[in-house]
Formats: sequence, C-alpha cells, structure tokens
Amino acid sequence: MPKFAANLSLLFTEYDFMERLNAAARAGFKGVEYMFPYPFPAGELAERLECNDLTQVLFNLPAGDWDRGSRGIACQPERVQEFRDGVGRALEYARVLNCRQINCLAGIAPQDADPELLRDTLVENLRFAAGQCREAGIRLMLEAINTRDIPGFYLHGSAQTLAIIDQVEADNLFLQYDIYHMQRMEGELAATIQANLNRIGHIQVADNPGRHEPGSGEIHYPFLFDFLDWVGYDGWIGAEYKPATTTEEGLGWVRPYQTRRAGSG
Repeated sequence: MPKFAANLSLLFTEYDFMERLNAAARAGFKGVEYMFPYPFPAGELAERLECNDLTQVLFNLPAGDWDRGSRGIACQPERVQEFRDGVGRALEYARVLNCRQINCLAGIAPQDADPELLRDTLVENLRFAAGQCREAGIRLMLEAINTRDIPGFYLHGSAQTLAIIDQVEADNLFLQYDIYHMQRMEGELAATIQANLNRIGHIQVADNPGRHEPGSGEIHYPFLFDFLDWVGYDGWIGAEYKPATTTEEGLGWVRPYQTRRAGSG
C-alpha cells in the first residue's frame, strides 16, 4: 500500500517552513522530505519531527547556490572539494534527523566541458559519497531530471543514470525515480519501474503538464499506485508537486490511500 511523504519545499508553502511540518502531520502525512535542511538548526527540525510523529524520509546533498541557479555540483570538476565537504555536512544533519536516505543532484554540465571528465568527476564523487553514507548506514540516491525544466542537467534519463550507478559499484547507491521528470523525458513509466525495481530506492510524483497534483494531468496515477503495490515497491513516495491552488484543497488524490493505510492498522 503506498506511503506518501509530503515534500515541504513545494507543499504547504502557505506557511512558514517550520509550520509546514505541523501542517503535513495535520493533513495525514507520516513522512516528509524537502530539498535542503541546511538553513535550519538540525535540533529544531528534529524536535518538530518528533512532536508530529513524522519520519524524515529524504533530503538533498548541498547543491551550490540554488538561488543563483546552481542545481547540484557533483559533475563539476572545479567543485570536488566543495562537494565532499557537503557530504560531511549532510551526514551531520542525517544523524540528528534520523534520515536514512540522501539524494545527490549531479548538476548542470558546464558548457564546453570534456564529457569524459564530467563523467569521471561524477563517478568519483559518488564513490566518495556512497562510501561515507555506507559508514553511516545511509542509502544514497541519484536522480535524473528533465532538461525542459532544467536545461543542461547532466543526468536526464533512467538508462544513463543506471549506467553511472553501475560504474560506481556501490551497494548503497540507488536510482531516485521521479515520475514527472521521466514522463517528460522518456515515458514507459510502468515498464521502467518494473524492470529496475530492485535498483529504485525512492519515487517522487507530480503530474504533467504543470507539475501539479496527481490526477491533474495526463499520467494515470491510480493505475501506477496500484502497479507499485503489485510489483512490490515498499518504499516511500515523495509528493513533490506544485499545488494548483492551496495544498489542502488539492489533497483529494491522497485521501483514499491514507484512509486505507489507517484502516489496515
């Protein structure tokens, strides 16, 4: 039965960030994720999680200056030390928040960069990060993102991302499969999930077009959620979408699943 985590970078933005954790719990979510915890004291976040009986499901490694257009630094040769320092910072937060998964954003490929150097940089950075995460008992995710929303993003397809994972050869490195991004880039959602189920560590959802709530667009989410149960996916599903109106008004899609889960004990 699907279990959903509210992505607080996009949901409940009607509230200040700390209040979003309270709002997510009131709305029936049992887990939360967000892009970055680093602007907030880890202890304060942990206290708010505990008060609301919420699981911290996922957050991203530091990804450069987001407000200035950075979307990850893992593939960028001139930022290796910054990346590795960020791994340490992320693990400090993960320990306090009891978070068992961290996502890596490869970043936008620098123009005119040597493709082989970019790939080698990403692979070596992932080997470093996966090793550090393994020592902490944490799984590392690697995500592909569509190049319509983020032009030039280095990883933009499932097969490409899995090939990098193969090259890294780390048993705690998994694909973060974002259904919205992969619908825009390649389709074949159910077939890709089934073929790579044991390599997918986390799933995120939004509909297309618009990146709004499931059920607002072309993706047949009732089928996909039942399909995930059928193939045996038992991980979290991150609700990472932009509400068409307010978050609370758009939660009709998740209510049946919350009710079924509550009824099952």
